[in-house]
Amino acid sequence: MHWQTRRFRIDLSRPRVMGIVNVTPDSFSDGGRHDDDLAAIAHCERLVAEGADLLDIGGESTRPGAPHVDADSEWTRIEKVLAAAVTLGVPVSVDTYKPEVMRRALEAGADIINDVQALQLPGALAAVAGSGAGVCLMHMRGEPASMMDLAEYGDVVAEVAAFLVQRAQAARESGVPAEAIALDPGYGFAKNGEHNLRLLAGQRRLAELGYPLLVGWSRKRTLGDITGRPVDQRLPASLAAALKAVSLGAKVLRVHDVAATVDALKVWAAIDAATIPATA
Repeated sequence: MHWQTRRFRIDLSRPRVMGIVNVTPDSFSDGGRHDDDLAAIAHCERLVAEGADLLDIGGESTRPGAPHVDADSEWTRIEKVLAAAVTLGVPVSVDTYKPEVMRRALEAGADIINDVQALQLPGALAAVAGSGAGVCLMHMRGEPASMMDLAEYGDVVAEVAAFLVQRAQAARESGVPAEAIALDPGYGFAKNGEHNLRLLAGQRRLAELGYPLLVGWSRKRTLGDITGRPVDQRLPASLAAALKAVSLGAKVLRVHDVAATVDALKVWAAIDAATIPATA
């Protein structure tokens, strides 16, 4: 399996690590740490040095309850960071649901559009169709400010799968090639802890939909609910969830802690490839 983007054909024969670059003052985990150009660019460089296969740059927080940011402000936050990131030799994704930002990002050289709204806003499909960009379509209900009010499901796996299939079909009908599409279950987006765990347990069904699966468990609230740990102490829990997701078909892991995730995947791969001698 591979994921075709504008400049790169990403080999997914092994799991890939997408490093998160939040150029925001209010993201749930690292808001404010990289919200100026120099700090964010340095963070991009550090993540690539740590082994990130892709970068994902965002200029608006999508945490539960996050306030709306207008397109001009979002673009101002990420413009110079994106310009630097596309020179680092890895695919660069821009995390946005606004068609105006998508168009500007693609003009500036972005390889992938990562949309939490799955290209549902008017003009979003047109913004990416014909661009050659990869797209990631995520499941979410409503908007960040109100999404947790919509966290009700009968069968969360079936409902997420149906939504993702429908959005992938809409993208293909608009001119996005199938090989450019990845899907994201949207862990934590309009889903409570029980929904997230049920969705992960049934993730294999999503991985069999015919598109690469990108997942983001890094430092999520559900991990804090399980462990009792604050957001800055959730690395072990994040690694456990990431490896479980890989075992259930995830191809791309969207993470804050790149070096630790890369190491965990190396050990996973080494164990998986090892031949254990038979005992007498």
